[in-house]
Amino acid sequence: MEVTLIARVRDGLILATSIEGSDGGDANMVKYTNQAKMLFKKLNGAPSMQSVETGPYVFHYVIKDSVCCLVLCDRTFPRKAAFAFLEDVAQEFLNQNGTAIDRVVRPYHFLDFDPYIQQAKRKYADRNRYAMSAVSNELQDVARIMVSNIEDVIHRGEALNILETRAADLSGISKKYREDAKALNRRSLFFKVAVGAGLLMFVVLLIRFLPFF
Repeated sequence: MEVTLIARVRDGLILATSIEGSDGGDANMVKYTNQAKMLFKKLNGAPSMQSVETGPYVFHYVIKDSVCCLVLCDRTFPRKAAFAFLEDVAQEFLNQNGTAIDRVVRPYHFLDFDPYIQQAKRKYADRNRYAMSAVSNELQDVARIMVSNIEDVIHRGEALNILETRAADLSGISKKYREDAKALNRRSLFFKVAVGAGLLMFVVLLIRFLPFF
């Protein structure tokens, strides 16, 4: 488990984080952290649990109430353990900070939550102890959880936005066409009335001024 992040669902604000080996640090983790931030911006309408593949790693995330808990793991790390870890961390974070989440305005406000994340990492990363047997009973069948590609998820909203923009443009054009058609119909009606009135006046004048034979 390389990176763990907890963000507020409604706006993607990062509330807490834990980066494995942050003192030494893998420079690539900056790249993956930026990807995670982009994922947080795509949570509207997203599945509540999802795996997102990126290079040699996989993002796993869980949306629970007002927060999204995300972890970056090596592809070989068991998905069931990853999601059990996320469920554990997300629930504990809500238990400790649930009433303050909506009031936070600055990122990384809950850095003091890191010790619990580290404790949970040790528990779920140990594949040889009781933790793995416990995981089997803690989580639903992870085979049903969607697996996507990072590029597909990050650009997921863009195609929809393009379609919405085009639909809005077509709607605007259609509305203008209807208005122009109504105006044309009005002008046509006025023209017909004017022609009819003119013809009537002409007939009246003929009757009045022509000599009778």
